[in-house]
Amino acid sequence: MKVGIVGYGTIGKRIADAVAAQDDMKISGVLKVTPDYEAKVALERGFRVYTLPDRLDKFRKAGIEPAGTIEDLIKASDVIIDASPEDVGRDNKEKYYSKFDKPVVFQGGEDADVAEVSFNALANYEEARGKRYVRVVSCNTTGITRVLTSLMLNGIGIKKARIFIARRGADPKEHKKGPINDVVPNPASVPSHHGPDVQTILRNVDIVTMAVAVPVTIMHMHMAYVELDGGYTRDAVLEAFAKTPRLFLADVGAGFQSLAQVIEFARDLGRPRGDFPEVAIFRDSVTVRGGELYLMYGVHQESIVVPENIDAIRAIFGAMPKWRSIEKTDKTLKLITEGKRYG
Repeated sequence: MKVGIVGYGTIGKRIADAVAAQDDMKISGVLKVTPDYEAKVALERGFRVYTLPDRLDKFRKAGIEPAGTIEDLIKASDVIIDASPEDVGRDNKEKYYSKFDKPVVFQGGEDADVAEVSFNALANYEEARGKRYVRVVSCNTTGITRVLTSLMLNGIGIKKARIFIARRGADPKEHKKGPINDVVPNPASVPSHHGPDVQTILRNVDIVTMAVAVPVTIMHMHMAYVELDGGYTRDAVLEAFAKTPRLFLADVGAGFQSLAQVIEFARDLGRPRGDFPEVAIFRDSVTVRGGELYLMYGVHQESIVVPENIDAIRAIFGAMPKWRSIEKTDKTLKLITEGKRYG
């Protein structure tokens, strides 16, 4: 499967590397609109670099000969991953993608109606089959959906979920964004967009979310209250989390006392860019009182959606069954698979 990446920034460059690690996919090229260091890194990684028609001369003046325009990239690809900034993907759909009969995977920065289906591999892999436009939901929505789906896949029913999110103020490289010395309601109204976004996948879940932005760059922190449909034990909940792919139980006693230590763990594992695509659940926070579940977990905004994009490609083409794809993706990206149940 020839994969074109439109947008080679925080998410796009990670997806490109993940695609390159698969033996059933290859990168047909990446699109950049600025001839910056990321464009040169893409070339060094062996990726053909495309750009917009009005940027060709700008690239040539910077010493980069583009492989072609965005339409050339679409023609050279079986599927497009649009990793453009928020709302740009919709513009690309209207200007370019609508002209071609090629599937496109959008990111969570776009509204849900840009696609035929919102996607999370654990929750609704099969729904993407044969679709032309698929949207991988945002980092926070992905984290919430994985946690709730883990419970449901293991027979633990949910009556309602209330999630409180401390959002990172900006990604590490976004030097012009984020609060410096502030905590900002994000938004002040209730719910935040995350709850309705979860419901585009888990349609029958009663969920309300609230969010604030805080002056950090490393990860989001979620504090969750989940009302269960019965008197499940803490051990049953922990077993569900332990078995589910793309969840990681972090123990305070093992040194995981903060989100920064989760990222340091990723660095110590030698992961590229210090990425942590798993949801990092603090085991010590998991508390069950009657039918009420409480927990805290971290979401690495730069990398959590990367494996979802790989699975979305296979799901669209019906290339392999759900659990086989998830397992293949996890192993090729060297996620933590010990003790996980694939199917």
